[in-house]
Amino acid sequence: MDEPVVVERVDQPYVAISADVTIAALPATLPPLLPRVFGWLGANGIAPAGPPFFRYVVVDMASELTVEVGVPVADVVSVADGEPVMAGVLPGGKYVTAMYVGDPSGLAGATGQLLAWAERAGLEWDATNDSWGCRLEEYLTDPAVQPDMTQWETRLAFRLA
Repeated sequence: MDEPVVVERVDQPYVAISADVTIAALPATLPPLLPRVFGWLGANGIAPAGPPFFRYVVVDMASELTVEVGVPVADVVSVADGEPVMAGVLPGGKYVTAMYVGDPSGLAGATGQLLAWAERAGLEWDATNDSWGCRLEEYLTDPAVQPDMTQWETRLAFRLA
């Protein structure tokens, strides 16, 4: 992981599918949701406006996590009741970001490094108990272009208080 930096980000509309999942079930449960989100975008003529992401809304490692599997879009989207996706806006503000290159199985360790770095720097997260204002893993590598998982790039972006 590279050295974390603090950056300012603007509000970002997105669509996502939300899932409640245990940490053990995360690898098998979340990635298959991405094609469903991209499929909904395509069926509705909406282009992605950035890389896909996982947004960790609730992080309770001993129980369940609430995670949104999402894709940024250019404008706020209306989603009808009964649709498989939800719409929202990632909040702007100050974020700690860091790039991780490697197999996704190493993301837990990279996240730990980022959290420890921020603690040493005296930074406070936009979080209350297990709920996070915005905690993202942004997947910058297209697996169809780069199948070698050790070369995949993931940006961690966690919102500060």
